[in-house]
Amino acid sequence: MKKNNHPRWAVPLTGALLLGAGVTASAQPAQQYPGVEYPALVNTNRVTLSLRFGLNISTKFSGVGSAGGSGHYSDGYVLRDSTGNYLGYTSNWGYDNAGQYSQLGTVNQPANSFAFHNPVASARSTSPSSGDNPNVGVELKYNRQLGVKENWHNLRYGIEGAFNYMKISADSNSGYNTSATTENYLFGGIAGQQPQPGYRGHYNGDPGSPVLFANQTGDPNLTVPNALLQTHDDFNADLWGGRIGPYIELPFGKQQQFTLSLSGGLALGLINANESWKQTLTLAGGGGGTTSGGGSDTSLLWGWYAAVTANYQFDRHWGVAAGVQFQDLGTYDHSFGGRHAQIDLSQSVFLTVGVSYGW
Repeated sequence: MKKNNHPRWAVPLTGALLLGAGVTASAQPAQQYPGVEYPALVNTNRVTLSLRFGLNISTKFSGVGSAGGSGHYSDGYVLRDSTGNYLGYTSNWGYDNAGQYSQLGTVNQPANSFAFHNPVASARSTSPSSGDNPNVGVELKYNRQLGVKENWHNLRYGIEGAFNYMKISADSNSGYNTSATTENYLFGGIAGQQPQPGYRGHYNGDPGSPVLFANQTGDPNLTVPNALLQTHDDFNADLWGGRIGPYIELPFGKQQQFTLSLSGGLALGLINANESWKQTLTLAGGGGGTTSGGGSDTSLLWGWYAAVTANYQFDRHWGVAAGVQFQDLGTYDHSFGGRHAQIDLSQSVFLTVGVSYGW
């Protein structure tokens, strides 16, 4: 029988070498991160989905105060008819009360003329700022680790980018005591063609319809010392945002499962806003008027941000995160038909809480 020439200790030695290689491989994370007693829960990529609560975001509204415009007045209208106001006359007009017509004329109003009025608030009205209620949104953030400073307590560094969305809504109902000026506009009529108060003409310029000389004149305005201006604003905006910048992250714990990061950089915001408003001006001695308007707007805002985020990783991939962000996108200010809507986004604070996934 042929004898086996291999020494008896060859197999145990081979097993020991394999076992030693296995121990070395499993301990490699601890060697990569000095001071870590167990294999570190380290991921070079992380995605975090969070709820985002916006604080210190104020809105206010200002401007307007007029009760008419573009041919519309608080007590009637004078507009272009289908003839294009042939020879300077229009049949597309109407008035409210008998006091607007002067047959014989006065010091301030010619004979056979109609007076139309627009009360205008003398002071620029501004509603109080509102920013007590948090604005709720969402954010999706991506972190990419670029390196580790082992001699700085295993400090990690990389770059992060995020997309977020937030809804901004503000309703305002306010009343102001103010002085007002009544703007007077005069239009010449034709003797014998004075319809009854409440008359409403038509656009189509029917033959025989009462006409009005459409070239207006004015007389000295009358200032009313006491008036009440009541305003209502309904404002809604969608704010789509993004941010990108570097971050540094300091790990804690036996497996580095706790991390605290600091980041900052460029912030962008795309705002799509809609505003509708209504104002009623009431004069102390009676009279006044109501005007309304609105519109929409899309604007790009830019600025900067700084953020602090704490993350706890409870297994190889999943974790939870919470943080606070400071963001400056400046002030959004836009006129919607003469009414200004303003959102102060220059000192915004955001609280975030969410779940993370790393690989």
